[in-house]
Amino acid sequence: MHVLIADDHRLIIEGVKLKLRELGDHVTFVEAQTVAQLQKHLSEGPLPDIALIDMAMPGAEGDEHIRQAVAALRGVDEETGVARTRPVVVLSGTEDSSSIRHVLELGVQGYIPKSSPPDVILNAIRLVVGGGIYVPPEAMKADGPDAVPPYAAPRTTSDGLALKDRLASILTDRQRDVLKLLALGRPNKLIARELKISEGTVKIHLAAIFRALHVRNRLEALVAAQNLGDMSDDVSTPS
Repeated sequence: MHVLIADDHRLIIEGVKLKLRELGDHVTFVEAQTVAQLQKHLSEGPLPDIALIDMAMPGAEGDEHIRQAVAALRGVDEETGVARTRPVVVLSGTEDSSSIRHVLELGVQGYIPKSSPPDVILNAIRLVVGGGIYVPPEAMKADGPDAVPPYAAPRTTSDGLALKDRLASILTDRQRDVLKLLALGRPNKLIARELKISEGTVKIHLAAIFRALHVRNRLEALVAAQNLGDMSDDVSTPS
């Protein structure tokens, strides 16, 4: 696995490399300490299998370098001719929930605050490499002292029934399967493949899940689903 680490702090680069070496001897690294170096790696190749990119590095103009990386790593595999999205994960010292949600909406597969413990970083990368999306706990914090935490689905309903029990009563078995995989950060394509259904059917099920969770989009549903707690029950046999 070829990993691109783009950050202007040598300590961050070396720390991330040290931890990611636990993934195995097959992991190799390339570095960029400026946006210009990042763009050079993305344009000249070989493209990395995953890119970890700092939000605030020399040459950055807002989030434009993140958008460029997401676009550059979305394409067709030259060897197989199959469409492939190489994940982009943002590293940042910012833990503001609204900023995290904004970045996740750019199409990245994860957001890792730099204050995260090394094992959290490693597990987040494992999740992303496995096809998931890593949403940090900070994404669910309120934006101010009087604000309501965003998309934080309550664990119980007004009648005292556990929310998961309520969802079990209003969602079909297949919709619950989709919800469980959504909580693991699986994109629509992988949900469809795992459940042996079409992506169109996944979208129909997600619409029902959005209504049940009272959320507006997939990102809100992902955060709400992860906030439900243990969603690890076995997925039912595809039908």
